[in-house]
Amino acid sequence: MNRTGPAGCALAIALLAAGCGGGAQEEPADPLALFYEQEISWEECEGELECATLEVPLDYAEPEGERLDIAVMRLPAVGGGDPAGSLVINPGGPGGSGLDYVRAASGVVSEQVRREFDVVGFDPRGVGESSPLVCLERADLDEYLGGQVESEDGDGDATEVTPEGLEELEESNREFVEACEARSGDLLPHVGTADVARDVDVLRAALGDDRLTYLGKSYGTYIGALYAERFPERVRALVLDGAMDPGLDQLEMGVQQAEGFTTALHAFVEDCLARPDCPLSEGPDTTVRQGVDRLAGLLEQAGEEPLRSTLGDGREANRARLEMGVLAALYSDRYWPQVREGIDDAFDGDGTALLELGDLLYGREPGGDYENATAALVAVNCADHRSPRDIGAYEEAAAEAAEASPLFGPSMAWGALPCAYWPEEAVSEPVEVDGAGADPILVVGTTRDSATPYHWAESLAAALDSGVLLTREGDGHTAYRMGNACVDQAVDTYLLSARAPEDGMVCQER
Repeated sequence: MNRTGPAGCALAIALLAAGCGGGAQEEPADPLALFYEQEISWEECEGELECATLEVPLDYAEPEGERLDIAVMRLPAVGGGDPAGSLVINPGGPGGSGLDYVRAASGVVSEQVRREFDVVGFDPRGVGESSPLVCLERADLDEYLGGQVESEDGDGDATEVTPEGLEELEESNREFVEACEARSGDLLPHVGTADVARDVDVLRAALGDDRLTYLGKSYGTYIGALYAERFPERVRALVLDGAMDPGLDQLEMGVQQAEGFTTALHAFVEDCLARPDCPLSEGPDTTVRQGVDRLAGLLEQAGEEPLRSTLGDGREANRARLEMGVLAALYSDRYWPQVREGIDDAFDGDGTALLELGDLLYGREPGGDYENATAALVAVNCADHRSPRDIGAYEEAAAEAAEASPLFGPSMAWGALPCAYWPEEAVSEPVEVDGAGADPILVVGTTRDSATPYHWAESLAAALDSGVLLTREGDGHTAYRMGNACVDQAVDTYLLSARAPEDGMVCQER
């Protein structure tokens, strides 16, 4: 740490001649000590839950400047006696609420873990109740999310965008970014995951834990990976479930994620065709490929002429919104019955059910209000991963994605376009992650994961010096507490004892 004092004291001869300092110089106080030494004041807030606020610096490079309030919630250990410590959890996103995750703790972690640990969740900076980012107003966000590109065939196919369609894409995404700058400009440079990881360490200290025990799913795995990179000696047990690949840029992520959703789509269609009432069936010999084509045809029709909706909110049941509904349902096979019914209704001309499924994906509430998940999702992704500035790169990526994922690929590639206009000063430098020096870190991947392809888990486990890969053979997004007893037992043992399973362990489909 640098010593402070008059400039002349830097020279020994001047020090002797002038006598400046008059003795040994004191080390300045650690400017972050104020945050690390804070005590959390818990208050009962919802039944057995407790709520509090944690203070962190807006900018860790200037800790004496503006501060942010981080909303924290705790479910105290239910075993009686002193807990083993705190288990910090994050559901992903970016934009997912850790407070909501704690509210659902009975489904998030096992009873055994709940007996031993206080379960603690937080809304990351810029999310939910933690100094939330704000971009578009509700009506503008409806239009932005449901905007259908002008395509050559008039069916909303994002692969064949017309020149006029490209102009509209540029304009709508520039307007989105400008709204973020206008309403949350001071926050944009400070919502990247590197800052969130530092917030987690402040939270760990305030909770009184010497080392961190953590469960992060989906994007939450990136928080955990960056924590291990910056604070390897403070890792006790990190479960990174549904892992992100830290080596990808934003455009690569979108293209590869589309491939994951296509894998999940084929699994959904195969399951559907095995049922007597499958709306994608054209007879007993219908193949998966034919079932997918039948769904694609339905979406094309909606692109040419929107379906009816009974929601009465003025939104068209067009291709873009129906596609979001199908996409949302592929996060978990628990939604498959709903999407089958929604597709069946859509073939009868009613897109209401698929519209409602799409609302789940972007946090649109029945009354029309939104959580701020979309603003946070875009802001964090654009901050974390550098992206091309030339719209031509996105056009090429959409065409490439269409080869591997005709249904979802183009729209997901274009979904990264706001990052082309993101303020340069709000984009983080690339981070290489290896977590050197950390105790074993458990990375969990599902073979047919929709949102985080399985090979991302392989990549993260390989990148981490102490990474241990646990594989779930199955469908849906993430693995722990998804109905596979083998996975649950391995994760519980690791959380409770910090003993990781054998690297490469595979849990078969239930």
